[in-house]
Amino acid sequence: MTTGTVQLHRVLRTTPERLYRAFLEPDAIAKWLPPYGFTCQVHHMEARVGGTHKMSFRNFGTGHGHSFGGEYLELVPNEKIRYTDRFDDPNLPGQMQVTVTLRQVSCGTELSIVQEGVPEVIPVEMCYLGWQESLVQLARLVEPEIPD
Repeated sequence: MTTGTVQLHRVLRTTPERLYRAFLEPDAIAKWLPPYGFTCQVHHMEARVGGTHKMSFRNFGTGHGHSFGGEYLELVPNEKIRYTDRFDDPNLPGQMQVTVTLRQVSCGTELSIVQEGVPEVIPVEMCYLGWQESLVQLARLVEPEIPD
């Protein structure tokens, strides 16, 4: 079975701490991760090595959705997150692995994401498009400095 790999790189005007939290807090990830036109429900998220996560995306236009989940493999606070994802749909077989690397730079934080093992039935360019939309929403969540 052939699988795809997606690699993304951004520099965001925020701290590594904020980005790290955005990947591990259920309310935050539900706000930024689903691509345009989708909603997200986080069913559970146990952000610790060996902990699991489960969520579903729903196409707002059609009402159809898909669910997925996985396990946290590595968590280095404010530096690295590595986890697995597997779709519940048997037509989307295999396990993906996502590695998120954060590095403080002079103007914010460098964010690198590698998603490996994308099922062959999903075009890699669709993954890139979805991630690009998600990362725009991520920036809108983590970059503003709003006083209490």
